Amino acid sequence: MVETISLQKIKEIIQKNSAEQLIKIIEEGFVLYAQKKVVVPPVGYLAFEKPPGDVHIKYGYIKDDDYYVIKIASGFYDNPSLGLNSSNGMMLLFSQKTGEVKSILLDEGYLTDIRTAVAGAVVAKYLAPSNVSCIGIVGTGMQAKLQLQYLKSVTKCREVIVWGRSKEKLELFKKDISLKDFVIRITTDMTQLTSRCNLIVTTTPSKKALINVDDILPGTHITAMGADADGKQEIDSQLITKADIVVADSIDQCIDHGDIGFAIREKLIDPSQIISLGDVIANKNLRRNNDEQITIADLTGVAIQDIQITKYVYSKAQE
Repeated sequence: MVETISLQKIKEIIQKNSAEQLIKIIEEGFVLYAQKKVVVPPVGYLAFEKPPGDVHIKYGYIKDDDYYVIKIASGFYDNPSLGLNSSNGMMLLFSQKTGEVKSILLDEGYLTDIRTAVAGAVVAKYLAPSNVSCIGIVGTGMQAKLQLQYLKSVTKCREVIVWGRSKEKLELFKKDISLKDFVIRITTDMTQLTSRCNLIVTTTPSKKALINVDDILPGTHITAMGADADGKQEIDSQLITKADIVVADSIDQCIDHGDIGFAIREKLIDPSQIISLGDVIANKNLRRNNDEQITIADLTGVAIQDIQITKYVYSKAQE
């Protein structure tokens, strides 16, 4: 029989095991991906207008592994007004040897949220300045909160400024008990964030650049993860040209529909200037070498993350 793993069981597994374990498996996945040991076809994508939403279908496998994975994840952005989570979906685990369905993980988008947050921690581990004075979080949704929770594993900084458009959502964010370890200030003025924070994470579905080229401090690292579909943009294209190091989780994906893609289409940077995240993890010479460098990582989400976290949860469920 096919094993079905419930959301409750998935959460128990994730919460019982350490962030460091998740960081390790996601790191390993990015390195394998950069080494071209992973087969990842182009992302399947559905866009909806009424109500606004999107669905990503990501799938792939590690060569000579036991499994392959298909992930379906949706985001419908009016859902919170209906009392529903904006994210939903499932992970499907198959045998790479026989094609049999081994497990259905009814995660409702939870594992996508977790593996995305873990990727943010991975990026900060290798690219953030050695002395993080203040963390800037752009956005007030679930991913914004998860980013902070996983950043605890890779930085000692607990000072945070959060930007959002809604004062009500900002106030709720500030009061969230899961973030009690942080000292959180809130603002609707982006320059208050960019003028004080040297580690910034953007988590919105914006279709207009939110951070401008002249606003950031020397030595700032930015992890941009909201532009995961065509038309979405959080970072000024000129800012990408200003960066000393530009990193992508998937160079092809980021050129196609990430923040980097805008700079490429405007001929502001050349694709050869982009470094794969897996190569940064594997080669310390590709990381920042001082705290004055500006670094940007564009994360569009890669199927290897889904493969790794699905296999991890399935293996823990068998114990």
